[in-house]
Amino acid sequence: MGASKVNCTIAVDTMGSDLGPTEFIRGLFHAVEVLKLDCNFVLVGNGRLLERLLKVRKLDAYSDRITVHHSSQVIGMDEKPIQALKSKKDSSMAQALALLKNGKANGLVSCGNTGALMAGGTLRLRQIPGVDRPALGIIVPSKKKPFVLIDVGANPESTAENLVHNAVLGSNYAKAALNLETPRIGLLTIGTEEGKGNTLVNTTHLLLQKIDGVINYAGPIEGFQLFDGDVDVVVCDGFVGNIVLKSSEALFGFVGSTIREELVRNIKRKIGAVLAKSAFRDMKTRLGPDQHAGAPLLGLRGNILKSHGSSNYVAIANALRITREVVMHDMIDSIGSEINQANALINNPEAEKAPE
Repeated sequence: MGASKVNCTIAVDTMGSDLGPTEFIRGLFHAVEVLKLDCNFVLVGNGRLLERLLKVRKLDAYSDRITVHHSSQVIGMDEKPIQALKSKKDSSMAQALALLKNGKANGLVSCGNTGALMAGGTLRLRQIPGVDRPALGIIVPSKKKPFVLIDVGANPESTAENLVHNAVLGSNYAKAALNLETPRIGLLTIGTEEGKGNTLVNTTHLLLQKIDGVINYAGPIEGFQLFDGDVDVVVCDGFVGNIVLKSSEALFGFVGSTIREELVRNIKRKIGAVLAKSAFRDMKTRLGPDQHAGAPLLGLRGNILKSHGSSNYVAIANALRITREVVMHDMIDSIGSEINQANALINNPEAEKAPE
């Protein structure tokens, strides 16, 4: 089929997901045949199984773009991260991380153990100089346009400096994934009045004001404004972000199941449901997580994207697409530059202190 015309190679941990390597091969097929993704792929996992699955999907025709890297072990979802990484050095995740570290891949996608991926990424790749801790960012749909929510679980306990770094990381991710020049940054809090919120939020607000110019800080936003689409990046700590993300996903599922229950209560509603089938399909596409699947671990000297353990083939294909966009945008240099500018400003001894 011809080698990829772009300098992008993605290492794919095919063994860590709940649905196994078969779903990854379906996702890869969708990526190259439907999304027309121009990229090279290294599939890491059981070599004989992967070769057989590629032939079944007729993806062996892409042998100049798709290669297999054999690994003999798998890190389970319930294993302790550090212990698993030490004891399973030939696992698909560890081998994919090694490919990324050694420059044989530009990006990595995994649906596996989140803790192991974060620990392995941090230990093997290290942070971009100036970044204190990496953060997980995810794209969320809203009324007007998608936005980036960061952090969604990497750092449940964060400092104001961590949240400032999250703002820089999220801004760069929005530029890459949402194709924005100057993303508007909002800080999630319980009130937009000055001094409203806890010490962490108030301190972060003052620091973000100091670096306005490095980023485009729009100010604090409340929970009810989250899905209005007036900001492009919403900054919070990993504890709050994880609750927001999981609550939103659960609410979407609840609303969907409630609509289905109500539409089949009588024959009139069933007829209406058939007539509105295309509208419901469009709503599912717009609000469902599959189109913006995966959360990149931002702030590392390498591009890692964590996708949900139960990701289906559409979600996997879009995770590969987002990883390619991040690789091609080359965020690492721009993040390093902006982090250094932000650190210089917030570490100024004349910086204001948050109100008590």
